[in-house]
Amino acid sequence: QVQLAESGEGLVQTGGSLRLSCVASGDIWSVNFMAWYRQAPGKKRELVASITRPNDTDYADAVKGRATISLDNASNTGHLQMDGLKPEDTAVYYCNAYVQSVPQGSQYNYWGRGTQVTVSS
Repeated sequence: QVQLAESGEGLVQTGGSLRLSCVASGDIWSVNFMAWYRQAPGKKRELVASITRPNDTDYADAVKGRATISLDNASNTGHLQMDGLKPEDTAVYYCNAYVQSVPQGSQYNYWGRGTQVTVSS
């Protein structure tokens, strides 16, 4: 079994920065893919950024130029650095990952429980 735990929640002012972390633990051979999603009240969950090993990144247009996603495979920890935060970035941010538990094995998808980011105007 694999668990994803997010951290880094906070209340920041417009223009501020936050760094979210996602630690994968459990039966892990390799974290092959990690993504951050967010869901604002009354809205659908949306993809913010993703990273595919070794370092293939992708960003939603809404955060392009303001977000940086990274993945440290040695520690199975991913980060989402968000700069120039705007009130519309306010949401619960969820970590998502595809994890392989054994060599040559299948990878499975996991979700974290989410962490709240609030940006005040």
